[in-house]
Amino acid sequence: MLDKVRVRTWAPPGHVRTPSYLRGKIGEVERTLGPFGNPEQLAYGLRADPLALYRVRFRMGDVWGADAERPEDVLEAEIYAHWLEPV
Repeated sequence: MLDKVRVRTWAPPGHVRTPSYLRGKIGEVERTLGPFGNPEQLAYGLRADPLALYRVRFRMGDVWGADAERPEDVLEAEIYAHWLEPV
């Protein structure tokens, strides 16, 4: 069974690697990709804290609602741990 997560709805200024269309959406962790330096810190030349990076799977119907052409198709995105919360 895959862990369900929700993408946080933050709207911080500056360099952000999490797509705005996925914020607030619920998906399932497909796999852990490992720890990597936080790109939101690296973009500004700062020392980057290592964070877990996850591949998260979303149903197109959950992302786009009634506008989804094929609601059962999936989209996968790589999202850092600090953007995810358990559901």
